[in-house]
Amino acid sequence: MRPMIKPEHLPVRYGEDRVRIGGIVRGIAADIEDPGGWVWALLETLDGVRTTDQVVTDLVRLHPERSRADVLAAIEDLVRAGYVEDADQPVPEGLSAVERERYGRSAALFRWMDRTPRRSSWDTQMVLRQARVVVVGIGGVGCTAAQTLVVSGVGHVHCVEPDTVELSNLNRQILYTEHDLGRPKAIAAVDRLRGYNSDVHVTGEELTVDGPAVLRRLSAGFDVLLLAADQPQEIRSWANQACTATGTAWVHGGYHGPQVSFGLYRPGAGPCYDCARVAEQERRAALPPRTCSATFGRATRGQAANAVSAGVAGQLAAHAVLALLTGVPSVRTNCQFGFNLVTLQDSFALGPEAPRPDCPTCGAAAGQRYGGGSASARAASSRA
Repeated sequence: MRPMIKPEHLPVRYGEDRVRIGGIVRGIAADIEDPGGWVWALLETLDGVRTTDQVVTDLVRLHPERSRADVLAAIEDLVRAGYVEDADQPVPEGLSAVERERYGRSAALFRWMDRTPRRSSWDTQMVLRQARVVVVGIGGVGCTAAQTLVVSGVGHVHCVEPDTVELSNLNRQILYTEHDLGRPKAIAAVDRLRGYNSDVHVTGEELTVDGPAVLRRLSAGFDVLLLAADQPQEIRSWANQACTATGTAWVHGGYHGPQVSFGLYRPGAGPCYDCARVAEQERRAALPPRTCSATFGRATRGQAANAVSAGVAGQLAAHAVLALLTGVPSVRTNCQFGFNLVTLQDSFALGPEAPRPDCPTCGAAAGQRYGGGSASARAASSRA
């Protein structure tokens, strides 16, 4: 091994006794106390030119107060912390020069966000290459999410949508043009997506989701289900039921006016979507009675949205899918995140800390109803 600090994690020295490694991004950077200066000397020596043995020899010569064991332990700590990689890392077999050119910037970003030691910084791209994702709902959120997954190199992206393209879609559903008016969205989306990346297998079907059975069939054939549809009202619970039964990770993305949100779930690894839904129902039941204006619901026809709100929600949902597939970044799962486009500040994360025994989907009674789905989900989670 020729240990090398990742280019994105290059250290900076503050004064004579403190070193920061990993840049300035919260969740990646770390400060190291270095009163004697030997840590800084070590980091400068981890340049990818020397072997590990040469690094140790040079450091012991520069700082004889440190033993070989001290230096080796420090290198191992930096590797485990995700700041060091092998300058001689192999290129995965089968990854072509064209793919390395296409995804080079993606690999650099994954390497920047990744704190997990890996054989190669291309490992995440190879995971995406072999992954299968189904996107249910190719509207404003789904168009953006599907496009992002395809250009990111996800091996198979399957699009599910029953509707046709209408003029009112074109302010936010970026896969369609005026020439697509009246065409089935599933067909138009597949045609457009195939033009972005010929290495990705893009398929689609015109299908109406009318219950959890449809989503269960879809989720069983894919690594992640991305739900970008919001109708009927029960559809997220249906997706949760289906994915709990099959052990499939899933994501939902959407918006409520200027508030965009997404959730990501790995069945068997914590509370499910319906755990949070039951908790929210309890919270609302404890509030004073609510009276809505007589004009409520008449002001706007359909969902208020534009390409920004739909696009941000779609990008965040796609980001969640990539994180579930690769583990980069390592984000909290089994909860929902949101962001306010008005203030650009009010973000939130919602979800109970533990599964609810009375949850209709992942509770004890539900486990019997789904034929041990929770156990299979836990097995799928451990494999992932």
